[in-house]
Amino acid sequence: MAVEFENFDFDPEQLREKYREERDKRLRQDGNDQYIEVKGEFAYFEEDPYVEEKIIRDPLNKSIEVAIIGGGFGGMLAGARLKQKGIEDILIFEKGSGFGGTWYWNRYPGASCDIESYIYLPMLEETGFTPKFKYTNAPETLEYCKVLSEKFGLYESSCLQTEVTSCDWNETEKTWVIKTNRDDVINAKFVVHTNGPLSKPKLPSIKGINNYKGHTFHTSRWDYSYTGGDSNGNLSKLADKKVAIIGTGATAVQCIPHLGLGSKELLVFQRTPSPVDVRNNTETEPDWIANQNKGWQQERVNNFESLLSGRMVKEDLVKDGWTEMVRMFVSALRTKAPSKSKYLKWTLQGLLKKDFYLKGPKSYLLTKTAQEVDFAEEMQMANFNKMEQIRSRAQTIVEDPDTAESLKPYYNQMCKRPCFHDEYLQTFNLPNVSLIDTDGKGVEEITDKGIIFNGKEYEVDCIIFATGFEVGTGFSRQAGYEINGVEDMTLTKKFESGAATFHGMHIKGFPNSFFFGPIQSGYTATYTYALDQQSIHLAYIVDVLKKRNLSFIEATKEAEKEWISEIIESSRMMADFQENCTPGYYNNEGKINNIPQNNRYGGGAVAFYELLEEWRSKGNLEGLEIH
Repeated sequence: MAVEFENFDFDPEQLREKYREERDKRLRQDGNDQYIEVKGEFAYFEEDPYVEEKIIRDPLNKSIEVAIIGGGFGGMLAGARLKQKGIEDILIFEKGSGFGGTWYWNRYPGASCDIESYIYLPMLEETGFTPKFKYTNAPETLEYCKVLSEKFGLYESSCLQTEVTSCDWNETEKTWVIKTNRDDVINAKFVVHTNGPLSKPKLPSIKGINNYKGHTFHTSRWDYSYTGGDSNGNLSKLADKKVAIIGTGATAVQCIPHLGLGSKELLVFQRTPSPVDVRNNTETEPDWIANQNKGWQQERVNNFESLLSGRMVKEDLVKDGWTEMVRMFVSALRTKAPSKSKYLKWTLQGLLKKDFYLKGPKSYLLTKTAQEVDFAEEMQMANFNKMEQIRSRAQTIVEDPDTAESLKPYYNQMCKRPCFHDEYLQTFNLPNVSLIDTDGKGVEEITDKGIIFNGKEYEVDCIIFATGFEVGTGFSRQAGYEINGVEDMTLTKKFESGAATFHGMHIKGFPNSFFFGPIQSGYTATYTYALDQQSIHLAYIVDVLKKRNLSFIEATKEAEKEWISEIIESSRMMADFQENCTPGYYNNEGKINNIPQNNRYGGGAVAFYELLEEWRSKGNLEGLEIH
C-alpha cells in the first residue's frame, strides 16, 4: 500500500476544541452500566443459532492435569503449546459447537479480519495452511480453527456445547473443582481461564428495549433463517423488509454494505462514527508462503508489532493501513528532527560533558532532541493530519453533504479501533439507506413497532444490534461463572478495589490458575499474538513444574504488589491519551482513571513479551511461590 503524505490545512486549536466537544457529549455517568446483561428475558440474544447437532454424552467425573476454559484462539493455542511440551492430559471446555471463540460467534455477512492473515492466524508454519487473501474472512478463519485443532488433537481433548458453571479451589486436595451445565465434575491440578472478552453479546439499556414486537437479533448471533444469504451476503429474505441496525463500530462497518444491498430499506442508527480507511485486500500469491524461510511468520509478527509499538525497523514487511499510520507519524517527526550536522555537533560537545558518559550517547542525544523538538505535539499534528485524511475520504465518497459530515470521526486515531473497508461509505449513496445520526446521544426509546429518536418514531420490521461484546465488565459476568479461591475468596471480591495480578496471569489466593487477557498484560491489535505469547508462557511454567515434580504455584504478595505499581506507572502516558478519547471499550467508556491499575502494560506489547521471555530465561520462577 502506497503512503500518501498529504498535508491537510487545519487549525489545531479548532480541532482540539472539536474533539473535546464530541467527547464530552458522549460521556455518561453510568459508563459500562449503560449496557444490560443478556440473561432472563434477554437470554435469547445469547442462544447458539449455529448448532447443527446436539452433542449427547454422559456427565464426566474425573481428575485431569490441566483444564482450559474457552475454545477460542486462547484455548486452542494453550492446548497446542502444552501438547508441544508433551502435556497431553488436558480438557478444553467450550460452550459453542466448535472451536473458534469470536470467530465461531461472528458469522455476520461480510465478517472478516482487519489484521493481515499471515500474522493474525498463528502457527501457520506448523500447520502448513495458506490463507487465500491478505485479509482473511470469517469462514476461512473458522476453517483454520478446525485445521489447528485437528493438527494438535484438540477435539479429542474437548467438551464442546458445555458451559462451566463454577470453579472452586479444594484446599484439601489442592485441586480445582469445575462443574458444568452438563453435570460434569472435574478435578483439575491446573486451570487456564481463557474465556476471552469477545464472546458474550452486549446490549444497550435503551428504554423499552423489551417492548419491540418485530424480529430482532444481535450481530454475534446472526439469524440467517430470517435474512437469508450467508457470510458473503445475498440477504434475499430482506427484500421486502425495513431494517434498523443500532451501532456503527467495526462489525457494523462490515455488515451494513450487505444489509444495504439486501433490504428494502435500511436505517443506520449511529452514536459515534468509525474511522474508515482503505482496505485494499489482495489474493495471496501462489507459493508465496512455501518460498518463505523458516521462522518467517515470527519475523513478520515481530516486525508488525514493533512498528505498532513505535520501534524503528529497517523495513515494513506488512505495508498496510496499520503500519501506514506509524510510517506517516515517523515521517512527520523526521521533518522536525535536528540535522546530521547538529547531531555531530552535540556529540562532539558531549564528549566534554559528564552526562554524555552517564546516560550513554544514544540517551544523551535523545534528551537533547527532546529539548528542541516537542515530540508529543508533533505526533499530535501527524495524528490530526491522518484523521483529516480519513474525514476527507468520507467527504469525497459520500454524495449527501450532511451524511458525509455525520460520518466524519472527530477524535484521535486509535481512540477507536480503525476500520478498513472499501464499500461501507459507498453504501450511504444507495437510495434505500439512511443514516440516523444521534449526535452522540444514542437511541432514545424502542417501542413495539420501532425506534424513537428526537421525538420521531421509525417503524421497522427488524432491529439488529451491532453493539459489540461484554468488554470492561467484571470477569464473572463475562465468563458466566464465579471463581472461588483460597478461603472462599471470589475473584469478584479480590478485584473489588482493582485488578491485582502478577504479569496479568497469576493471582494471589488463586493458586494453580492462569488467566489470559489484556488486564495488567500486554495488549495489541493482533489479539492472537498476545494469546500465543501467553500460551508459550503457560506451557513453559507447567513444563518446569512437571520436570521438577512440583504441583503448586501461586503469585507472591510482594510480586503482585510490585506488578500493580508497574502497571500504574507504565500506563500513565497511555491513560492521558485515552482520557481525551471519545468513550468506547478502548477507554472503558470514558472512565479509564477510576481504577488506574485496571489497565494494560503501558510499555507496549513487544516490551511486555520481551519481559516475559527474560523472566523465563532466568529459570527460577521469580515472584511465584512453588512447591
